[in-house]
Amino acid sequence: MQALPVQTITVSMAPVAQTSEYVATIKSRRSTVLLPQVSGQLTEILVHSGDQVKVGQLLMEIDPRQQRATVDSLRATELQKKALDDYDTVEEDRQRKLFEAGVTSRDAYEQAQQAFQNAKADYESAVEARKAGEQLLGYYAIRAPFDGVVGDIPVHVGDYVSPNLSPATVLTTVDENGHLEAYIYIPTERAADVHQGLAVNLTDNNGKLLEKTRLDFVSPEVDSTLQGILVKAPVAAKPEMLRNAQLVKADVIWSTKPMAVVPVLTVTRQGEDSFVFVVRQQNGMAVARRTSVVLGDTVGNNYSIVSGLNAGDRVIISATQFLVDGMPVMPMGGPPPPAQGQGGGSQSKAEGALADNGGAPRTAAYHRHRRKHHWARARNSKHTQAATVS
Repeated sequence: MQALPVQTITVSMAPVAQTSEYVATIKSRRSTVLLPQVSGQLTEILVHSGDQVKVGQLLMEIDPRQQRATVDSLRATELQKKALDDYDTVEEDRQRKLFEAGVTSRDAYEQAQQAFQNAKADYESAVEARKAGEQLLGYYAIRAPFDGVVGDIPVHVGDYVSPNLSPATVLTTVDENGHLEAYIYIPTERAADVHQGLAVNLTDNNGKLLEKTRLDFVSPEVDSTLQGILVKAPVAAKPEMLRNAQLVKADVIWSTKPMAVVPVLTVTRQGEDSFVFVVRQQNGMAVARRTSVVLGDTVGNNYSIVSGLNAGDRVIISATQFLVDGMPVMPMGGPPPPAQGQGGGSQSKAEGALADNGGAPRTAAYHRHRRKHHWARARNSKHTQAATVS
């Protein structure tokens, strides 16, 4: 059997990241659920779901008329107490002067002091009652706590809302997508390997890289429900790329170590077995040997090899569909670089067309081998026909 010309590459070691893939939940650092703090009927809803709102912007209003009347009453009581306090203040000053002049007794002066202190305490109590009423009145106006986006609004004008209902009435939500974090739960088996600063790559379901980040929080305890350790990583992606409560893939990079890498097209997979053809010397000639390999993660267009190959091995990258174990081969080295022409990079005619497998160029030696093969088949066919006629 004549040796088949093949293209080869020499296996080299390259740094390969050792990663584990988990599901991460994107959460906003500033996200809130708005609940009513007072009871009453909704009289106005001034926003729609998805609206951008500013801090302090009025979102909804609960009927405030009863509380407003209460505040007016408290304000009137405050004025009454203020007038009585003013009178007792003047009276206490007058009785003090009369007592110092010896006109009135100490008992009359002490009674004026007592009345003054009572009136002052009553007035201060009325002031605080009015302030509490005004603060409660402010709860009837639902305002945005910060800049953000309004979520779903499950209530309608006329609905009765109250903090005392079970479950509590949800008015809406406000989320700020500018401050996001990725929540990841790491299995307890990797507890010894988890620490702040670990690199994390966030990707979508199609494998597209969304962001590179690092862990900045590791929970000191294990979640009893998931039996995992909560870790967080800051996310600086634009709001149109990631949103609150979105699920993405998180590749946690534990370490990087040198591993053998080969192009994906050199690996043949049959069921659970993966193998490549490696050039070996046997009886003074080069032969293709089928070598089983254990595949690791993909690195671009290459496979990392956990075991089966060593640095310096020559792996066949062309005509692999024609190879069988122990077949003689003629190694031709790696694919030659493209010739540079004035119109850009182009391959020379001597390199021939691309091979069917692996994209390696067919060499002149390869074409000579194929022509000899066809001539041999033609001669054998003529001899067979002559023998049949005779």
